[in-house]
Amino acid sequence: MIKIKEVEINFNPLEVYNIFKNEKNTILLDSSNKDESLSKFSFIGINPFKTFESKGKKVFIDDIEVNGEPFEVLEKLIKDYYNNECNYSNIPLLSGAMGYISYDICRILEEIPNTSIEDFNISDMRFIFYNNIIIFDLINNKQFITSLNGKEDEINFILNKISKCEHIEEVKVGEIKNNFISNFNKEDYKNSIRKLKDYIVNGDVYIANMTQRFYTETNEESFEIYKKLRSINKAPFSAFLNFNDFQIISSSPERFIEINNKKVITRPIKGTRPRGKNKEEDLKNSLELLNSEKDKAELLMVVDLERNDLSKVCKPHSVKVTELFKLEEYATVFHLVSTVEGVLKESVSSVKCIKECFPGGSITGTPKIRAMEIIEELEKLKRNIYTGAIGYFDFRGNADFNIAIRTIIKKDNKAYFGVGGGITYDSNEEDEYNETLDKAKALMRVL
Repeated sequence: MIKIKEVEINFNPLEVYNIFKNEKNTILLDSSNKDESLSKFSFIGINPFKTFESKGKKVFIDDIEVNGEPFEVLEKLIKDYYNNECNYSNIPLLSGAMGYISYDICRILEEIPNTSIEDFNISDMRFIFYNNIIIFDLINNKQFITSLNGKEDEINFILNKISKCEHIEEVKVGEIKNNFISNFNKEDYKNSIRKLKDYIVNGDVYIANMTQRFYTETNEESFEIYKKLRSINKAPFSAFLNFNDFQIISSSPERFIEINNKKVITRPIKGTRPRGKNKEEDLKNSLELLNSEKDKAELLMVVDLERNDLSKVCKPHSVKVTELFKLEEYATVFHLVSTVEGVLKESVSSVKCIKECFPGGSITGTPKIRAMEIIEELEKLKRNIYTGAIGYFDFRGNADFNIAIRTIIKKDNKAYFGVGGGITYDSNEEDEYNETLDKAKALMRVL
């Protein structure tokens, strides 16, 4: 029987995670910006007891290969720990698995050509199952520690460690100094957009996401990079994942899918403008985005795609658009956001829902499969975790995943990240290229 204990923690999630940062396979899911509608909880997973990984069609539990389709094996594994005999139903994650799903797992979901280059090798999926989760209820300013084993002394031991926390000042971040190498030069990127627009003219797609990938050399500790990113680019779906062989540093503004008591929410983003140098420029850029017919058309197409995806897994007539063109502001950019909601069919698990809707429509295009084929052809480099999803599966059936944008992968003293945007017939090649640089600025600064 899981034990949940309300405790008093006078430190923020970053400061508490700092105590556990050197323990491998620990994860911080960090709602780091102040937004009562989105930033409700932060979670820290510690003391793992099981790992799940997949690469292609191969599946591993605790490094031992097992038979089965990756999502089906993961679904069964989570069901083995199903626990609905606990209070605190308002807390979406009490016990469960945290991890990621890379974009490239789409190759086992659809028949997508496999012609792009993989320049670094990591799992397609990795989830860590935890004995203990530290919970921060940010709205009510409450904290909890859970024990899957039901052990009070386990919770008290963790609380004693937390008492040794220290406050962390926000890190100062300078200007861009490192040399960043892209898989495209500027003209090649613009030419790829022109090819994509030809596909649009020929009726292959209405919209597709085009990205470029940067990397740079860095010896800096991964958690120090995360602290800097959190300081200048707070976001509702931030995360730090500390694995043995690499780390994920994410500051994503976009929710892929949230499932809570069978209610499903997705929040696609389309449309970006840079923040201004002053209030007048901010107002000008935000109004330009709000009044942009092109950006609204992009978002509307993605909303239709998401409605279709959710309709596959939700009860008839339950899928509804509850927000259409909401302006959200972040440290370096403005975004247009929509919200689509539905109610899961009784027979559909959270794992099944994520599988059926993966990857997100905002970072692929519509129609989705054809857009993914064109992405494979034009980008020429595997996206890996970028535009995949980071989040959790709760053992009671809840789940919450971001879209892994504004996300850095640190491996072997190299840091990788992708930036991109949706391309339509009306897209201007120069503007689209510059938009990717606007999105890259915060990541470049912290590296």
